[in-house]
Amino acid sequence: MEIVAFGVQADERAFLEKAFEGRHQVRSLEVFINRDTAPIAHGYEVVSSSVNADLGADVLQTLAAGGTKMIAQRSTGFNNIDLEAAADLGMTIGRVSAYSPYAVAEFAWGLALAVNRRIVRAANRTRNFDFRLDGLMGRDLRGRTAGVIGTGRIGEAFTRIAHGFGMNLLGWDITENPNCVALGMKYVAQEQLFARSDLITLHVPLLEATRHLIDAAALAAMKDEAILINSSRGGLVDTAALVDTLKAGRLAGVGLDVYEEEAGLFFLDKSLDVIDDDILARLMTFANVLVTSHQAYFTEDAVGQIVDATVRNVEDYLAHRSNENMLVTRGQPPAAEQ
Repeated sequence: MEIVAFGVQADERAFLEKAFEGRHQVRSLEVFINRDTAPIAHGYEVVSSSVNADLGADVLQTLAAGGTKMIAQRSTGFNNIDLEAAADLGMTIGRVSAYSPYAVAEFAWGLALAVNRRIVRAANRTRNFDFRLDGLMGRDLRGRTAGVIGTGRIGEAFTRIAHGFGMNLLGWDITENPNCVALGMKYVAQEQLFARSDLITLHVPLLEATRHLIDAAALAAMKDEAILINSSRGGLVDTAALVDTLKAGRLAGVGLDVYEEEAGLFFLDKSLDVIDDDILARLMTFANVLVTSHQAYFTEDAVGQIVDATVRNVEDYLAHRSNENMLVTRGQPPAAEQ
């Protein structure tokens, strides 16, 4: 069988093609699935998508009309997929329920350290042989408080690193993680976490209940010198409210690997284009803000695990098996969700 994979990054292609070698042929495309590109998949029973694919009802209908019966998404998040429409169309939808939590946690810490110690600004200066330290002063993290929103596998990995730095630990989640408690984490209400934390990091999925979790009220509750890190999903942060907060001179630093309107921007070269997203353009003007292009997951280890899980999803679909990654199986949700 030949599988078409959309949104394949240059460094990802070799992993994907090697994993399917001897099993199926893979047609790797850089373009993402959307209304315009969906017809490319005509005649392909299995399609693999990336996190920024548009898999709304109309796109799914186009895919189904072209013979697509299975979509294997190469990400944990699936808020971009209309699962009800997929079920109505009798499709199978798989994702990657877990991969290296260290990839994202370590990158989140990279963002935190970079904005705290003004590393990007310093590097840009020294490239121009400007060796002044003006405006580069950071703060010790030891003894300060890390607030972790979402203490699953990635949040736990972040917490372990924070513990190594000697930080006080606050957490919020719908259930407590005993491993985090053992490290000294105290679970508190969101409002307390916002008010008491020097460093706040987000590691929860994007759901209706978590959309704009960081809104104007949450930002107002934070310390003026707090650092905010988001390496989870862009929609967790109300970016317009964040811009207003930064314009008021509040927050010591912000590190964002995701953005709520990143589709059509992230993973693409837009350097010669006029960017008409005024909020993102304004966000980029703040010297204490660091934005990266959804790369927290992008390590050899994590990508290898993502690709391996994608292969298993495809093989299980072809063998009429289900697994923990399946969101919809031949038009039916998992038994636990029925």
